[in-house]
Amino acid sequence: MPASRVRYGVLLLTFLTSFIMYVDRVCMGTAAPSIMADFHLSKIAMGWSSSAFNWAYALFQVPGGWMADRYGARLVLAGAMAWWSAFTAATGFSFNAISLASARLFFGMGEAAAFPASSRALVRWLPISRRAFGQGFQHAGSRFGAAVTPPLVVFLIARLSWHWVFYIFGIAGILWAVGWYLYYRDYPQDHPGVNPGEMEILRLSGFSSKPKSVPRVPWGIILRSRNLWFLSSMYFCYGWVLWMYLFWLPTYLVEARHFTQLKMGLAASTPLLAATVTNMLGGWASDKLAHRLSDLRRGRLFVSMVGFAVAGIALIPGVLADDATTGLLCLTLALAGLEFTVAVSWAICLDIGGDCSGSVSAVMNTLGNIGGAISAVAIGYLATHLGWNWPFLVASAMCISAAFIATRIDPNRSAVG
Repeated sequence: MPASRVRYGVLLLTFLTSFIMYVDRVCMGTAAPSIMADFHLSKIAMGWSSSAFNWAYALFQVPGGWMADRYGARLVLAGAMAWWSAFTAATGFSFNAISLASARLFFGMGEAAAFPASSRALVRWLPISRRAFGQGFQHAGSRFGAAVTPPLVVFLIARLSWHWVFYIFGIAGILWAVGWYLYYRDYPQDHPGVNPGEMEILRLSGFSSKPKSVPRVPWGIILRSRNLWFLSSMYFCYGWVLWMYLFWLPTYLVEARHFTQLKMGLAASTPLLAATVTNMLGGWASDKLAHRLSDLRRGRLFVSMVGFAVAGIALIPGVLADDATTGLLCLTLALAGLEFTVAVSWAICLDIGGDCSGSVSAVMNTLGNIGGAISAVAIGYLATHLGWNWPFLVASAMCISAAFIATRIDPNRSAVG
């Protein structure tokens, strides 16, 4: 009997979960010009209101990752999706900067468990040789969601209002939370569609059997891991640059490149479409290199160093080019390079975290979103007082720094003992 393919269904579920998560997240950046005009907010005030999401998201990463390790990704991710979707809808009811910040803060609390839990959800469902590809495919969903969101939001604002964008997306997320809970299982042997052939394939992951008890998360060892702190520092740089694209790129295109609202919606999608492809490509390349070189470390880190170097170099002509089309192409290449690294970062969390990968990835993602929180505010100040060139030049320096930090990471060295 041929092996069943439930593992691919699980992988597709995590892709769609990431898709919905980033639709809910990125719609804020596209709606920002309309919200700023409606509430009479400056870029600095808007940056502070938006950053409430990042601070809450960063603060609740570790509790979210621990809950996924302790109670399982099925329950935790379903609950997290329902929570953040409710506050996506609540964003539409905001009426000033304070109510907007409050809604985004609670939204961030819910989304905090999403990536640690969805990453943890794949540990038992993928062999080691497919981890980086799996992480790349999962995260490609987020970038594809981010890519289709700007034109969709522009369309909805034109036909309805920015408030309705959040109502519609919130309801869709709650429905998806129910779908996840009904299909996913924490252990492959509990899924009615898994047959013995697929179980044999999944034994290659080393996590096919149920533990007799839930393992204790060794926080003392995790927090003393220099390896994890290098990985987290690299991800801080990544988070800084990513949030420049996710939140500020639409405003940059309108203010600095003088794009119309419609043209902005299409242009803001272009880098994210490229990122969707390089997310998967980076994971695939890492797995292939690790196998061909028989060296997990070189297979993982070569991809990271190349991606960050490309991003750091391409950002400079992206913002300095006189021609808007040339600039957009360079900014697209930069984000493509940045996203080439993502699957590797999350695969390393599985490599060094094992059955505690939810907690390990939560530490990494905490630092990444602290970078995003600072970026959301700092770019508002930089663009207001120094002009739009400076946010991109600082982002370039972040990427080059990340490429150097990557050389200090070893995915063969466990962070949990």
